[in-house]
Amino acid sequence: MLRLFNLAQDGLDKTRAVDFLAPLLLRAYLVPVFWFAANNKWNPFDSSSSLQPTIDWFANAEWGLGLPFPALMAYLAWAAEYFGAILLLLGLAVRWISIPLMITMVVAAVSVHLKNGWQAIHDPMSAFASENALGAIARLDKAKSILQEHGNYSWLTEHGRLAMLNNGIEFAATYFVMLLALFFIGAGRYLSLDDWLYRYFRDKRGIHAN
Repeated sequence: MLRLFNLAQDGLDKTRAVDFLAPLLLRAYLVPVFWFAANNKWNPFDSSSSLQPTIDWFANAEWGLGLPFPALMAYLAWAAEYFGAILLLLGLAVRWISIPLMITMVVAAVSVHLKNGWQAIHDPMSAFASENALGAIARLDKAKSILQEHGNYSWLTEHGRLAMLNNGIEFAATYFVMLLALFFIGAGRYLSLDDWLYRYFRDKRGIHAN
């Protein structure tokens, strides 16, 4: 039995030959998340785009977030997401860029999403359902009945069911955990500039990488 266990463990250990796939897929998942988040705030190559709406939202305490130094905070959030997406794509300075991106996720979770609980979308059957989940689903059912009676419901739901957004911390927390993993494990071997630079400079010092 022990021999079988050791053989199984040996087989499992051999999968480390492709362990670079995990950080690569984490990076590939997060790149479009932060790229589109940044460009929704401000696309510097679009003359009609401006960061001012985000600054106004950060500044206004009545209908926005009421954050201090809203212009600075907006530019920092945009820069972390915009350049973070580029660096994650290249696999360059991944551990370093993970830090401001994690901070951005914490600020978003605390200032925007925390009051709504965990769920991004209301689900009263979940263990993490918010207090108003049942009320939200009741309103969703009412909206569905109105659309079924007065609208083309089949066309409206052709590409997916209607859902009630809760806007909780779920996505921000998930991205934070993914970034935390990248902070500790780095960009991964082979398919990252970090790995190539690391190997190059180790060779320059006369130390051969494994």
